[in-house]
Amino acid sequence: MTDHPHVASTAELESLVEEYLRILSAERGASAHTLRAYARELHGFAAFASAQSGLGLAPESIDHTHIRTYMATLYERGLSKASVARALAAIRSWFRWLARAGQVQQNVASLVSTPRLPRHLPRVPSIEQLNQAVDHIGEDAASWPARDRAIMELLYGCGIRNAELTGLNLQDVQWGNEVILVRGKGRKQRYVPLGGAAAIALRAYLVEREARLAATPAAAKHKTFALFINLQLRGMSRPGGEPRLTTRSVGRIVKRIAVMRGLSGDVHPHTLRHACGTHLLEEGADLRSIQELLGHERLSTTQRYTQLTTAQLVQVYDRTHPRAR
Repeated sequence: MTDHPHVASTAELESLVEEYLRILSAERGASAHTLRAYARELHGFAAFASAQSGLGLAPESIDHTHIRTYMATLYERGLSKASVARALAAIRSWFRWLARAGQVQQNVASLVSTPRLPRHLPRVPSIEQLNQAVDHIGEDAASWPARDRAIMELLYGCGIRNAELTGLNLQDVQWGNEVILVRGKGRKQRYVPLGGAAAIALRAYLVEREARLAATPAAAKHKTFALFINLQLRGMSRPGGEPRLTTRSVGRIVKRIAVMRGLSGDVHPHTLRHACGTHLLEEGADLRSIQELLGHERLSTTQRYTQLTTAQLVQVYDRTHPRAR
């Protein structure tokens, strides 16, 4: 680094952040959630860098010590190691792009170590617990039982993400092939099998969905192709609007059902996705198949999302190891 660093205004750094966010959205198909997270982390770091030396640092004058200092300030604010690691990941990604774009000579963020995070295997309900919860969804646990049961069936039965669920359209359900077209992270598409129980629940919901829309005058003017819609059909009255269910609403639906059926209060949509992978593994599915189903880019991700019970390990050992017989 130079002894006399170039200075940059806050606007210049913010402009580079915005340009990178545009590329993430347009070229890499980043989700809205990812874009919000990266915007928050990168704008925060840009503001910190701009405050250095009074006038601000240009990208080529930022070194790894500035990034470490920024991480220290995040710890001082009370952020967890996981939150600081997410901020560092965003900064690394930004500097990787800056290096490719010729704005900096190297990715100095790669010189900063990621905080060591404790590794916890997430707890998932048992097969019996989830079957009990999904099979007994009534009006006491759901504002729209048919819809909410279909939601639970797809999250658990198909292992899809919350955002993938809310992004589904009617035409994505391919009844003839018994699959659903799912749009995952980075706009990647995959086909997910539509199991028998999920198909039955989905058909029952679609009958009620059609009846509810038919009884709504606004639906005749503004058709919606969203598979899962909200109970009050909010959004239908606006031109171009649609009553698509939000990820936040799905989270509330899952939590309410979980609590009312005796499951842990920290059950959320991703818990059902993780349970799907875990239970498939327990029943003998191979990791590669689970990886394809869940849409994981790397097998290592699948290994983190699944867990073997001690009993299963003993069974596998007894069945396969030559010295166990």
